[in-house]
Amino acid sequence: MAGPLLEYETEIFLSLFSSDGLLVVAEGMGLDRILLQFMRVYSEKDSLVLLLNTTTPEQEYFTEQLRVEGVTHLPRTVTSDVQSSERYSVYTEGGVLFVTSRILVVDFLLDRIPAHLISGILVYRAHKIIESCQEAFILRLFRQKNKTGFIKAFTDKATAFSTGFCQVERVMRNLFVKKLYLWPRFQASVNTVLERHKPEVVELHVSLTPAMRAVQSSILDIMGACLKELKRYNPTLEAEDLSLENTLGNAFEKTIRHYLDPLWHQLGAKTKALVQDLKVLRVLLLYLTQYDCVTFLNLLESLRSSQKIFGSNSGWLFLDSSTSMFVNARSRVYRIPEGKKKLRVGEEEQRQKSSSAPEMKRELVLEKSPKWEALTEVLEEIEKENKSCEEAGGVLICASDDRTCAQLQQYIRHGSDGLLHRLYARTIGKRDSAAAAMEVAVHKKGKGGLKKGAKGKETAQKKRATKNQSRPSLTLTQMMGKEEVGGSGDEDCLMEEEEEEEEQMKLDLSSDAYYGILKEPLTVIHPLKGCTDPHSLTRVLHEVEPSFVVLYDAELSFVRQLEVYKAMRPGKPLRVYFLIYGGSTEEQKYLTALSKEKKAFEHLIREKATMVVPEEREGREDTNLDLARNLEPANATTNTHKAGGQEQRSEPSRVIVDMREFRSELPSLLHRRGLDIEPVTLEVGDYILTPDTCVERKSVSDLIGSLQSGRLYSQCLSMTRYYRKPVLLIEFDPAKPFSLTARSDFRHEISSNDVSSKLTLLTLHFPRLRILWCPSPHATAELFLELKRGRPEPDAAAALAVTAESDTVAESAGLYNPGPYDFLLKMPGVNVKNYRALIKHADSLADISRLGQDKLAEILGNTHNAKLLYEFMHNVADVPAPVQKRKQT
Repeated sequence: MAGPLLEYETEIFLSLFSSDGLLVVAEGMGLDRILLQFMRVYSEKDSLVLLLNTTTPEQEYFTEQLRVEGVTHLPRTVTSDVQSSERYSVYTEGGVLFVTSRILVVDFLLDRIPAHLISGILVYRAHKIIESCQEAFILRLFRQKNKTGFIKAFTDKATAFSTGFCQVERVMRNLFVKKLYLWPRFQASVNTVLERHKPEVVELHVSLTPAMRAVQSSILDIMGACLKELKRYNPTLEAEDLSLENTLGNAFEKTIRHYLDPLWHQLGAKTKALVQDLKVLRVLLLYLTQYDCVTFLNLLESLRSSQKIFGSNSGWLFLDSSTSMFVNARSRVYRIPEGKKKLRVGEEEQRQKSSSAPEMKRELVLEKSPKWEALTEVLEEIEKENKSCEEAGGVLICASDDRTCAQLQQYIRHGSDGLLHRLYARTIGKRDSAAAAMEVAVHKKGKGGLKKGAKGKETAQKKRATKNQSRPSLTLTQMMGKEEVGGSGDEDCLMEEEEEEEEQMKLDLSSDAYYGILKEPLTVIHPLKGCTDPHSLTRVLHEVEPSFVVLYDAELSFVRQLEVYKAMRPGKPLRVYFLIYGGSTEEQKYLTALSKEKKAFEHLIREKATMVVPEEREGREDTNLDLARNLEPANATTNTHKAGGQEQRSEPSRVIVDMREFRSELPSLLHRRGLDIEPVTLEVGDYILTPDTCVERKSVSDLIGSLQSGRLYSQCLSMTRYYRKPVLLIEFDPAKPFSLTARSDFRHEISSNDVSSKLTLLTLHFPRLRILWCPSPHATAELFLELKRGRPEPDAAAALAVTAESDTVAESAGLYNPGPYDFLLKMPGVNVKNYRALIKHADSLADISRLGQDKLAEILGNTHNAKLLYEFMHNVADVPAPVQKRKQT
C-alpha cells in the first residue's frame, strides 16, 4: 500500500537519515510514509529503536504495512501486560518498539532498559513535546545515559508552532536536535513532482439557495454583533485573532480559550454567555451547509425551546437578524398559504399554545440541498463514462462525518423526497398529531423508503419497484437492485442474497467505516473525520483504487493525500470532483486553513534563518546545560559545566514516587533538580520525602472532587496513621488564579456543601495534617528540596510495606486496631497527651471499663479527666421510657 517513495520523499528521508533533526512537512504530504521508511530500515535485530507518541490504531497500521511488505522482524508493543522481569529480554531482541511513556520512564530510572544498546528514538507528533511532558523526560534520560544514539522527530502540524514565543526553538531544545527541516507544499521539489502527476480536477462551485444565503448572512451578522460585544466587555483581547474570518476556523475555540482561560474566574456572566453563543452560532453555520433544511430547522427550534425551558437568556435571539433567520429557515421547510395567514393574524396567542391546528395548514416545501443535485449530476457523468470504458473505475465519495455519509447514502438509494419527508415526520412533524397520518400518506405515494413491519414482508420484486419509484432523479437506479449494500438502522432488512453480497463486500475492505452504495462499479462513501482508525480513509483509498473521487466536503489534508496518491500511480487516471458552496463560509473556512498553514511555514522559515542553536544542543557531551542536575534553586548561580553538574550533589538524595504520578510533570522536574526518583506502587500517599513525611498531591479539580466523594478523608486518615508528618499538597496553575469561594459569595453561615467548609473540617479532624499551596510544579520541586534538606532518606521497602490494611502504625507500634483507637480519642477526658498511658494499661475498651476512678486518675494524672471518663463509661443514660398509646376502639 505504501509503495516506493516519491523523489521529494526520498530527499526528505536521506536528509533526516544523515543527521538528527525535527522534520515539519505540510499536512497530508505523506509523513506516515517517511516514518514507515525509517521503521523499515530499523526493523532488524541488530538495532534497538524506540518509537514515541503513537496511538494503538497507528501502531497496528504501521505493523500491518510492514507485514504486507514482507518485513520479518516486525515492531512489537511493550505495555503493562509485559511483566517487568520480561521487559529486559524484549528490549535486547532489538527492532522497533512501541513503548508506553510511563513504562519507559520507569524502566530508564530503574535501569531495566539497556540504554547503551539503544540505536535511537523516533518521535511522532513532535509539536507536542513541551518541557513538561513525559516524552521530554524520556529524551533527557536517554541523552544522559546514551551519547551516541540518534533522535529524529516528525510532525505535520506547522500551525502548532505559530503560537507562543520561539515555540519551535523550545521544542527542538526538548528534543535535543540542532537541525530543522521544513517541507511546505510550495517547496520547489515537492511542487515539481506533484505538478508532473497532477490529477484531473473538476471544481463545481455550487450556489446557495436564496434562503440559505439569507440565513448565512443573518448568522454572520449575529456573530459580528457577539464579537463586538465581547470586545466591548473585554478591551484587552487581541482584535486581530477575534476577527469574523478567524471565528469560522476550527482553531477558534482553542484561540478564545488561550485568551480567556487565565481570567475566566474574573469574567462576568455576560462574557461567558457570549462565548457560549459564539459556539452555538458556529454549530449553526456548520449545519446550514453540511446537512438538510429539516435538520437545520430542528436545531434552531430546539435552541429556542431550550431557552424557554431553562430560562437562559441569549441576547442574539431577540435581534432582527435572528427573526429573519427563523423566517428563512422555516421557508425552506414549509409555508403557510395566503388564505391561512389572514386567519392566523388574530390567532397568534393560540398558535403559541397549540401547534396541532396550524400544523395541518402547512404546505411542505422541503428544499433540497444544492449539493445533492450536483452530486447526482456527477454520478450520472461518471456512470456514462464507465459505460463507454472497458473497465469501470471505482468511485470514492468523501464527506465530512458519519452523519453526512449516512444522509448521502439514503439520498442516493431513496431520493430526496423520501429522505426529507422521513426526517420531517421524525422531528418537526412529531409535534403535531397528524404526523403519523402524513407519513403513511407519503409512503403510499411511493416517495419514501420501505419501513419495517408489514411492508417488510413484501416480495423482493415489489421492494425494488418501490425503491426505483423513489429515485426518479437518478439514472443509476437501474443498477441498484441486488447490488445495494450497506445501509443504516432506518432501513429494512435486506433480502438474504443482498445480505450475502454485503458480507462479501465487507470482507473485501479492511476498514469498517465506509458506507457501501454499489458493487459494480464499486462505489463507497467514507467520512473524512471521526473514525476510530485514523488511517481508515487511507486504507479504503488504496483498496478501492478509485478512478473517480468526489469531495463532497473539502479537507486540506485529504486533498494533498490525493495528490500524493496520483503521483504514486503515474499511469492510472484519477479525476477529482470538488463540490463547494461558492461564496459560503465553507469556502472561506477552507481558504483560511490554506492561508494559515502557508503563514505558519513562512513564520518557521524566518525563525530558522535567525535561530541561534548552541553547539552542544544535541547533548552528546556533558556541556549541555539541559542535561545538568543540581540541588540548588533555579535562581542560584551554580557552576554546572563539569560533569553535567553532578559534582553539586554531596550525597545522593532520593524521593519515592508512586507509579501513577508519572502522568504529571513533577517527577521530571524533581529529577532535573538532582533528586533520584525511585518509582514504586504506593497505597498510601504519592511522594515519600523522608521516613516520616508523606505527601498526597492534588490539583484543584481533584481536591474538589475528592472532598465531595469523601475519598480525601480516607487518604488523610491513612497518611495520619502511618506517617508522623502527613502533607496535602494542592497545586494550581499560576496562569489561572482561583479562589475556593467567590469574593462576592462569602456567607455568614457555614454550609456542609461548601468546599472551604469541608477543607476546614478536614484540618480540624486531622490536626497534624499540613496543607501546602503551590502555584506550579516548579515551585513544588523547590519546596520538596527544602523539606528534604538535612533529613534522612526514605526507604522504598518500608514505603511499599505500608498499605491500607497494615497492622503497624508508625506513631504507635503497639497499636494494632485503628477502630478502637479512633473511638478512644473521642471519649471525654481522653486527649493526645494522656491516651498513650491509657493504652499501656488496657488492651481493649472493655479493660478500660473495668478500671476504677482512682486507678484512672493515677493513669491519666488528672482527677477531673478521670471523673469524666469514668462517668461516661458507667453512668446510665437518663432517658424516659417511651409512652405507648392505646388505640381507640
